[in-house]
Amino acid sequence: MVERLIPGDAAPEFTLKNSEGADVSLSDFRGRSTIVYFYPAAATPGCTKQACDFRDSLASLQASGYEVLGISPDPVSKLAKFAAAQGLTFPLLSDDSHAVAEAYAAWGEKKNYGRTYEGLIRSTVVVDPDGKVSLAQYNVRATGHVAKLRRDLNLTETGSRSDTLPAGGTAD
Repeated sequence: MVERLIPGDAAPEFTLKNSEGADVSLSDFRGRSTIVYFYPAAATPGCTKQACDFRDSLASLQASGYEVLGISPDPVSKLAKFAAAQGLTFPLLSDDSHAVAEAYAAWGEKKNYGRTYEGLIRSTVVVDPDGKVSLAQYNVRATGHVAKLRRDLNLTETGSRSDTLPAGGTAD
């Protein structure tokens, strides 16, 4: 298993198909901060909640300089239906081989109801404009994740950065 990413690491480059079948690469977002979130399965309750929370926060995230990319192992056709059903306007990308999830340490051993198996680990990695990891969160909860991420990024509800420092932060 790949080591989890930490701030300062180079974000692994990727090119995946979006819900319309077009290629989307991480390098397409160079120069902008990008939230790359991994979710297990489109159109399931937790993943729908998380995607809709990103949808509802998209304008304020973009106003703060962040783009959003959602990645799952679902086929393009399922992502297209999911995006249409939920009104999702940010790119949903198909990682059906889970190679990108593996590169981001978002694929690995999971346990559920006493069963152990390999699967996608709900995770979020924030990539800075230079392609470096600025924040990496693993095993996140779908419900409340976007609100927590906004706090961790020190963003207000309107999208601007708060003047307060994050917990443990210091002014240089």
